[in-house]
Amino acid sequence: MQLTLEHLLLVARAMVLAIPLGVLLGIALTRHKALRQWILGAANVIQTVPSLALFGFLIPVPLIGGIGDRTAIVALTLYALLPIIRNTFAGIAGVDRAVAEAARGMGMTEGQVLRQVEIPLALGVILAGIRVATVISVGVATIAAAIGAGGLGMYIFRGVAMVNNQVILAGAIPAAILAVLADVSLGWAERRLTAR
Repeated sequence: MQLTLEHLLLVARAMVLAIPLGVLLGIALTRHKALRQWILGAANVIQTVPSLALFGFLIPVPLIGGIGDRTAIVALTLYALLPIIRNTFAGIAGVDRAVAEAARGMGMTEGQVLRQVEIPLALGVILAGIRVATVISVGVATIAAAIGAGGLGMYIFRGVAMVNNQVILAGAIPAAILAVLADVSLGWAERRLTAR
């Protein structure tokens, strides 16, 4: 139970950082075309780096590195960014321009159009990105045990070292269940929030 709570805490802390950062970067992409290539390119590169390698790259970095949960949270945050950035950009870019122009014609400022028109209309797509990012984070968090961050990966790595399938499954099955629960619960929240 303790390792499950550690696992959930790692994911929650990473998502608390990734959601606002990813949404802000996604919004920036809709406003500044010159940033698209750089931000999406960087997020794509991070996503292609194997998770264990990313943990290894981050360990020697001052302030964010080291052994433990701080490095794991940074890595999980970086992995979660791509789906959130991409979906925020796609959602806002997909809002009918005529609707946004009508809001401007009614006297709304750019900030009001973003907050009161574009984000509400793009919410379903943004939430889908958050959902994907959360499920990815639940899976990648199992590897965080390799750098001393705890979580359900502790069972998996211990089981591999002991060549004991039962111990491996003691970490793998709950991690898979958490991923499914995150997907189902966020899918439910997505449907509830976008049904309005």
